[in-house]
Amino acid sequence: MSEAASSFRLALRVYYEDTDAGGVVYYANYLRFLERARTEWLRQLGCAREELRAECGWLFVVRRVEADYLRPARLDDLLTVHARVVETRGASLVFKQWITHEAGHELMHARVQVACVDAQHFRPQRLPRPLLEQLP
Repeated sequence: MSEAASSFRLALRVYYEDTDAGGVVYYANYLRFLERARTEWLRQLGCAREELRAECGWLFVVRRVEADYLRPARLDDLLTVHARVVETRGASLVFKQWITHEAGHELMHARVQVACVDAQHFRPQRLPRPLLEQLP
């Protein structure tokens, strides 16, 4: 698998809406950050989610998440969200994802399995050919 196809990084800033009353990122928002990175990774590969749904009738849905929270992110922090494909199955991908602070320390890491399903019945579908052509 090429590095370009298997890995992705997304920079983002923590906004007030991402935090709780103490100015710390609310734990569920880390999952939103991970989702953004996977979505932008697909877009970079030419497989935008809306195009896959409209043209092919496919969706990607999260099947499983295992997350470890190590350090808090705070209001105005600059973060990098990393996504790397670590496993490819017939109808799913497994990502190793992690978020780092601009100072270099890791804030959280997760293993995320996403499944490809048909948009109408949510039944598993083989991974899209345009995506498979870029992965081994």
